[in-house]
Amino acid sequence: MDRRSLLHASPAAALILSELGAPAQTAAPEADSVSRESIREAMALLGLSFKEEYLDQMRANIRRTQTAIGALRQRPIPLDTDPAFHFDPLLPGMESPKPTPFLTPPPRPARRFGKLEDVAYWPIPDLAALIRARRVSSKDLTRMYIERLRRHNETLHCVITITEDLAMEQAARADSDLRRGRYRGMLHGLPYGAKGLFATKGIPTTWGAEPFKNQTIDANATVIDKLDKAGAVLIAKLSMGSLAMGGLWFGGMTRNPWNTEKTSSGSSAGSASATAAGLVAFSIGTETLGSILTPSRICGVTGLRPTFGRVSRAGAMSLCWTLDKVGPICRSAEDALLVLRAIEGPDGKDITVQSRPLGWNPAAPVKSLRAGIVQADFDKLSGERKTIAEAALAALRKTGLRLQPVALPVFPVGSLLMILNAEAAAAFDDLTRDGGVETLTSQKDNDWPNSFRSARLIPAVEYIRAMRARTQLMMEMKNLMAGLDVIVTPSSSQLLTITNFTGHPQMSLPIGLINGEPEAIHLTGRLFEEGKMVRAAKAFQDATNWHRVPPPGFG
Repeated sequence: MDRRSLLHASPAAALILSELGAPAQTAAPEADSVSRESIREAMALLGLSFKEEYLDQMRANIRRTQTAIGALRQRPIPLDTDPAFHFDPLLPGMESPKPTPFLTPPPRPARRFGKLEDVAYWPIPDLAALIRARRVSSKDLTRMYIERLRRHNETLHCVITITEDLAMEQAARADSDLRRGRYRGMLHGLPYGAKGLFATKGIPTTWGAEPFKNQTIDANATVIDKLDKAGAVLIAKLSMGSLAMGGLWFGGMTRNPWNTEKTSSGSSAGSASATAAGLVAFSIGTETLGSILTPSRICGVTGLRPTFGRVSRAGAMSLCWTLDKVGPICRSAEDALLVLRAIEGPDGKDITVQSRPLGWNPAAPVKSLRAGIVQADFDKLSGERKTIAEAALAALRKTGLRLQPVALPVFPVGSLLMILNAEAAAAFDDLTRDGGVETLTSQKDNDWPNSFRSARLIPAVEYIRAMRARTQLMMEMKNLMAGLDVIVTPSSSQLLTITNFTGHPQMSLPIGLINGEPEAIHLTGRLFEEGKMVRAAKAFQDATNWHRVPPPGFG
């Protein structure tokens, strides 16, 4: 965040800080509600102590600010209204990627299959070959996936709404376009699912939360429109943790196809679960602090969280304006980049989205990539987890990738979580104050209701300090990535948290099973250079088979 952005944030900082001395309310309080004792208690919560005469001096300012807070609370502010500042992962002086072509893989010959359901786990290029050769119609492929959704959802609880009418309309159009010689690309006619926080005109957009079960938004999210333009077919709004936390939503706990006694994690819970179970050709999720990568790891699929500012969030539920990202969850790294190609780029709505080249050359040798490994993180592993990770690293090295040891920044990154908590509480401020959070299914200590209430005690001064510390972390990551194209870590690495705050792209790759459940490694790339990261991921997946293994019982 630059200096001008901080200056824009300062009025809000003053409002939130002063609010600590007063209870949450809409109307301005009575003048005598601001006592010396109430100010002293509020300051004590923050570890501050001021002289008595200063406490008296503060009272008039606090009253004025309370009046301003009351006035602002009377003004409706829709959730999709961004703050007057925004996060940019590129620091001053950082060069953007040089323009390079995106080389779409050549069409594959259509493979043979028995019954149509045999293709449920096929990667995007193979499904695309069937559609393009008209060996299978989009309508038939769509019916097959919808039938699988209906059959397995009772076990997985991964679907909020099956969008059958829309899907059959889009599939019919895809078939008609193809008959007329209009082929839109690799996603033409392929059925997909979207996390339940993306707006879809005329279809409920529930955010997985009780207060919004019947919410309908009269517009499409940008990602939905871009996939429609690419010819993809939306067959389901998939489950998500309530207001994008965890796997629990108003329809139950989304399950992991590899162990249906366990959750698929979250918050892109349904997207990972449905993709892993072969219920969609691919899916779209979002991530604020692990919500694509973590369920992808747990469900054994390939998740790609792009660079912050690569994909528009317009029409998606806002949680944290400086942290939210949109990305694909797929069966392979190549699939993920093909989907990213369709959804990336500016739309004139999300001001954080930048027009940066997305290069891709899968034929380029991976030995030309500069790769790092956080060996210290791998050294912390033990038992079967360590054995599987070492086998994955051996496979990576066999592709020609040369891994040089690197060290992560020594930084109290956990302290930056107050940024997430403060922004999320601001996003759902109205819901907190009108008691709507009390209707959410989960009310435990670590759930949103308690977090939203507690975050009222994060002063804006400290939020801005955390943002300044975040800039320091970005600088340290800039130095770390200066000589690297990709970094390899275990899924347990702190780099997952670091990169969410710095905006770097990251992806999760399945590498094996431990007691029948998936394990993964993570790859981290340079800002706006997802193509190089995916090149390493594809080389690994071409040499291994874990991304092709379906969970038992869903074949």
